[in-house]
Amino acid sequence: MLRRLKKIFISGLTATIPLVITAYVIGGLFHFADGILGQRINKFFYKYIGYEIPGLGIVIAILVIFILGLLIRLSRIRFFRWTQTLFIGLFFRIPLINKIFPPIKRIVDFLFFPPHKNFKSAVLVEYPRKGIYSLGFVTSESPFKFEEKVGKKLYNVFISSSPSPLTGFTIIVPEKDIIFLDIGVDDALKLVISGGLLNPPQMTRKDNYE
Repeated sequence: MLRRLKKIFISGLTATIPLVITAYVIGGLFHFADGILGQRINKFFYKYIGYEIPGLGIVIAILVIFILGLLIRLSRIRFFRWTQTLFIGLFFRIPLINKIFPPIKRIVDFLFFPPHKNFKSAVLVEYPRKGIYSLGFVTSESPFKFEEKVGKKLYNVFISSSPSPLTGFTIIVPEKDIIFLDIGVDDALKLVISGGLLNPPQMTRKDNYE
């Protein structure tokens, strides 16, 4: 009985924590936008016009986000790409920022630009040696020149690192040595991110739920 109550409590906790963190982050963004940007600009409006505009900071924050997005899109043009590279290089040289910003950016990139869109399927390969299997993701077929050299059908397989699936390495594996899994890429990524704690439901033993 105590074990079941513990499991129920933990289930509730795992559902609550992400909700609280999400609400805190979104609330913090709105507070920053309206409390800092809006407050300063509204002082100017109040001084010269005589009234304030509620929610002005949020509108300005949205405009700033769109402008940054536009600048990033313009990075395809050579001048803008050079300017962006120079700015990022200087930005990353600032102490403390270069320790905090990169990991946060990797997390955001993973949330909004998930790498699994380019993953074809989840696979197992015997790596780094025979008898030990690594979970990987087929990204594409290997270049024909590679296959021509070895005389075998080859695939490019990305091996993700735990807990960050954004980092890892690529290996080239013969088709005959690849075990294709009947699970989705999303489920396989959950397994990687959790360090093996979250097994895909369809491949979990029934006694694990008891």
